[in-house]
Amino acid sequence: MDAKVWMYLAYLTVSIGLTVWVARALSRNGLVFLEDVFADKRLADAVNSLLVVGFYLLNLGFVTVAMKEADPVGDTSQALEQLSMKVGLVLLVLGALHFFNVFALGRYRRGRLRQQAAAHPPLASVGYLPPQGGSRPVNPAGPTPAQTPPVPPR
Repeated sequence: MDAKVWMYLAYLTVSIGLTVWVARALSRNGLVFLEDVFADKRLADAVNSLLVVGFYLLNLGFVTVAMKEADPVGDTSQALEQLSMKVGLVLLVLGALHFFNVFALGRYRRGRLRQQAAAHPPLASVGYLPPQGGSRPVNPAGPTPAQTPPVPPR
């Protein structure tokens, strides 16, 4: 086998290994975040599973499309240089997808929290306290002139 075939095998091994490792880490550690985002454990589990499947499809699809190398590989050092470029590109794509997911879920979470806050508006400020139950004390001598409402003239 020539150097190009070895480079392809190393590229596939490293890229697939990184994809599986990152997917498992994000799935395990991201579940807490998803539970907070969706406020429902079952929905968070389902979305987590769907995100993992989408993550595998996108990354493994990119890995296979980006595998082809048009330039000839003359020796081992050229093979390692091209391998590092390919693996670096895979890592950049993995990171970009991760940040996109976190951004999108964060926006969804903020919207949900805004809706919850709008459903429970704060109490309106009132300049006085409403009367508390019970009866008012009665003046046995009758109302004072200040307490008597004015009578409109006829």
